[in-house]
Amino acid sequence: MRVASPMSKPSASMQHTDHCDVRELLPLSPRGLNSSLDPLGHLLPHAGGHQSEKERPKRTGADYRALWKTAIHQQILLLRMEKENQRLEEASRDELHIRKMKLDYQEVSPCAKEAQALWEKKLTAPGRTTVPQDMEEMFRTVCQGIPKSRRGEVWLLLCQQYRLRHRQPQRPQASETSYQDLLKQLTAQQHAILVDLGRTFPTHQYFSAQLGAGQLSLYNLLKAYSLLDTEVGYCQGISFVAGVLLLHMSEEQAFDMLKFLMYDLGIRRQYRPDMVSLQIQMYQLSRLLHDYHRDLYNHFEEHEICPSLYAAPWFLTLFASQFPLGFVSRIFDFVLVQGTEVIFKVALCLLSSQEREIVECDSFESIVDYLKTTLPTLTHAQMEQTITKVMEMDISKQLQAYEVEYHVLQDEMFEAGPPPDDSERLDKLEKTNVQLKKQNMDLLEKLQAARQKIQTLETNVESFLSRESKLKHMIRSLEQERAAYQRTVERMRSCLPSDALTDVEMTQIKTGPNGKAKTPAKKL
Repeated sequence: MRVASPMSKPSASMQHTDHCDVRELLPLSPRGLNSSLDPLGHLLPHAGGHQSEKERPKRTGADYRALWKTAIHQQILLLRMEKENQRLEEASRDELHIRKMKLDYQEVSPCAKEAQALWEKKLTAPGRTTVPQDMEEMFRTVCQGIPKSRRGEVWLLLCQQYRLRHRQPQRPQASETSYQDLLKQLTAQQHAILVDLGRTFPTHQYFSAQLGAGQLSLYNLLKAYSLLDTEVGYCQGISFVAGVLLLHMSEEQAFDMLKFLMYDLGIRRQYRPDMVSLQIQMYQLSRLLHDYHRDLYNHFEEHEICPSLYAAPWFLTLFASQFPLGFVSRIFDFVLVQGTEVIFKVALCLLSSQEREIVECDSFESIVDYLKTTLPTLTHAQMEQTITKVMEMDISKQLQAYEVEYHVLQDEMFEAGPPPDDSERLDKLEKTNVQLKKQNMDLLEKLQAARQKIQTLETNVESFLSRESKLKHMIRSLEQERAAYQRTVERMRSCLPSDALTDVEMTQIKTGPNGKAKTPAKKL
């Protein structure tokens, strides 16, 4: 590690170094231990052992300087390579730790070995991004399961296959602004996004750290999408969808997948300010319950529970806000293959599987509490049964018919009852206002009467309390006086012997000086 500067003329020590093997001054060559360097750094082969001192050429100061320079450069290069290897190893360990942290959830329907081999083959196929594949076969493979470690790659493959089959989609397309360019801009939704960061998967280790790596990635993704889709901007619920994507892929990949879900699959319609798409979905779910589970539908109608009370978060977050991540990831698998129809199938299967328990709830509060707190805590076996039912169900035709039915009903309501004129509306509002004022005055009078009654009762309570305190004081004084009399009598008895008392005196003690008989004091 130390470098000695050669002198202008070789000294005795330098001449001694000339007789030693130069390999001791240099790092080992990758070609083996039987090679050494000439003064210019070229390799000199050994014929078979050490050369004799007579055969070895004499070296000058310049030769030794060249040798030292070469050795120093090699040592510096070696140190740099060791530091770079150490940095790469640390980065690799951090990446593995973060990846393990992201995928820290229990899988539902674990992937079999045969399915893993099929996905490995599909993910490494040469034309996977340019050649459309058979979607029936792809769906059957998804039903067999997706390995958790490759789920992000499978989602990207499903996205690419969908776009290959729909080269000219009818839905509006997102702008082509790159993700990095969007991150350089400012968004008006910044405050709303920051507020929801801590509410998104608060118990998951990757997102729980305040402004940690997970929250920063989530903020970048939501900010970029709010700038891309100015009509929607940011809406509560998008953060959970984006969070699930971030757990399985990088930021840029998650951004591309979010655009696919929003624009290609049309999920962005339910986040629009008018919320018309969400209203249609709630109507469709209600009609499904009416046609397939009439008892449950009647139970909800009896207690005035509409689907928006419990199912709106399911649709807005794709079940990610309430249900376990393993179950949610499995739902995402089928959404990417079959579209938003899967959300209805999952909701219907969940409600039907717990129909008996829901019907046993006999009040509005108990039903809502069961749907929001108890239903998401399904066992692993129940979640697997739900996924199995989803695979076998097909309700696409019913959903289309219900959507048409909803629009027809809206048109009939508009034609049957045109909006009243402004004058009629004003008259109704004035009458309502007068009635409300009258009710307000009546309530004020009742309130004043109640206040007066309260004041009277408070005054009575105070008088009773003061009287009680006086009586207690009187009782204490009487008890003290009685005790004093008893002590006096005891002293008098102790002073006079019993045989010295005459009958008259005993009578006086018993009757008193006035001749009246004494009565024992009443105990208070």
